[in-house]
Amino acid sequence: MKTASLPSLRVDPELRAAAESVLKEGETLSAFVETSVKQQVHYRKTQAEFIARGLASREEAKRTGEYYDADEVHAELRAMLEAKRAERGR
Repeated sequence: MKTASLPSLRVDPELRAAAESVLKEGETLSAFVETSVKQQVHYRKTQAEFIARGLASREEAKRTGEYYDADEVHAELRAMLEAKRAERGR
């Protein structure tokens, strides 16, 4: 696979020093920057998908007139969480 470069980035010396100060053993600054970019791309895609699902859900509720009370949803989620915790405890 052919690789591409990200644009060169000028930063304050303090930011560079801060980034270098948190590098893991054997990790390069370039690897750190690449990992950071990948994480932000993943986060933003996930965030956009979450918002899209929420908007679609809102439209479906408007279309059907079927809405759910927040307390009921929270209770159902709590029950699901407790069931999973009990499952793990076995």
